[in-house]
Amino acid sequence: MSGEIFQAQVIRNFFDTITGTDRNMTRIFMCVMSLAKLRMEPPEKMAALVDQLRKSKIQKELSIDILDYMCDAANSLEITSAKTAFGVQDIGSVQDFTGISMDSL
Repeated sequence: MSGEIFQAQVIRNFFDTITGTDRNMTRIFMCVMSLAKLRMEPPEKMAALVDQLRKSKIQKELSIDILDYMCDAANSLEITSAKTAFGVQDIGSVQDFTGISMDSL
């Protein structure tokens, strides 16, 4: 379970990096390779990912294979791990309120 939370955190960092203002290729490289190691990918798969990352750096455009790999990894996670990594609370655990006091403003 904790391994999946780490994977979800790496995936979150990856998507924060590619959608943010600082699209640093080194950070993207680290996220992809960290996730591959966490998932214990075979050496052939890791070599293919490194190759795609190098091509992405040369072309200055992120490879669709990298995006596909990260989305596939995100899709394979259990929802509770993803919720924990992204800080999402269950709707049932949110407290109901009936009004707003002036002190809380």
